[in-house]
Amino acid sequence: MRILRLLAYVTVITSTLGFAGAVAFSVHYGLTGTDLALFAVMYLLTSFGVEGGLHRFFTHKSYSAGPVMTVLLGIAGSMAAQGPILFWASVHRRHHAFADRDGDPHSPRPVGHGGFARLKGIWHGHMGWLFTVDPGSWRWHRLVPELLRDRTVVRLNRLYPVWVLLGLAVPTLAGLLFDGGVRGALGGLLWGGLARMFALHHVTWSVNSFGHLVGNRPHRTRDRSHNIASLATITVGGSWHNNHHAQPALAHNRQGFWQFDLTGTIIRLLDRAGLVHDVRYPVRRVPKGVTR
Repeated sequence: MRILRLLAYVTVITSTLGFAGAVAFSVHYGLTGTDLALFAVMYLLTSFGVEGGLHRFFTHKSYSAGPVMTVLLGIAGSMAAQGPILFWASVHRRHHAFADRDGDPHSPRPVGHGGFARLKGIWHGHMGWLFTVDPGSWRWHRLVPELLRDRTVVRLNRLYPVWVLLGLAVPTLAGLLFDGGVRGALGGLLWGGLARMFALHHVTWSVNSFGHLVGNRPHRTRDRSHNIASLATITVGGSWHNNHHAQPALAHNRQGFWQFDLTGTIIRLLDRAGLVHDVRYPVRRVPKGVTR
């Protein structure tokens, strides 16, 4: 537990300082097209790694994949620096089991009493839980038994620090290659690495916090999950949170033609290409009296 908390402090503080450093660096040296491109590419890669990999693949098993795709999904998700695969999956399964009730690791319910109870709850649901969560108290390994039996997943999990460093090294080397010199490498590290990490952290955490406070609720689930349309793009479909809680086993959250879910679209394309299989799509309802 001490290691997990230390890891949380290091990750949060480092990415926050990195974001501030990226802004200061750009004010002094300018912001290049390469900086923006590396931020965008690394953000898309790791956001799909989190939403399509850690969330829909490892946690909910909404589709299946072979060893190569499993490794790629695990690395992409781990590069986001939101915790090792087993930790991420066990916490999220715990969240679904006790959503917005006692036992939910990151419910934004009011904490305590008084005028600041709601603010304390939002802080806890957003990121405060990272510094207080104790998976050992609820035997996290019981929530991910099949992942613990998968040698590939366990190896990916053990190499988590390597994947985080890889997520910083790739944009650094790309910046050096495309812009050249120390300025290009540092711009890649700051924007494609640390600032990207900071942005994705808070986008993901916003689903945990604001996704249980504001938005619309087309499905009357037992929890307080909401859909937040305005965040659909930057969460790559994760902010259709009420849709997800209503049908968590599905590979996509889109339930209307206008609901943008990039993660679901990518999974569908991977399915058509034969790179993933057993994808769980919604069952189309047949009107009464109509036969197929």
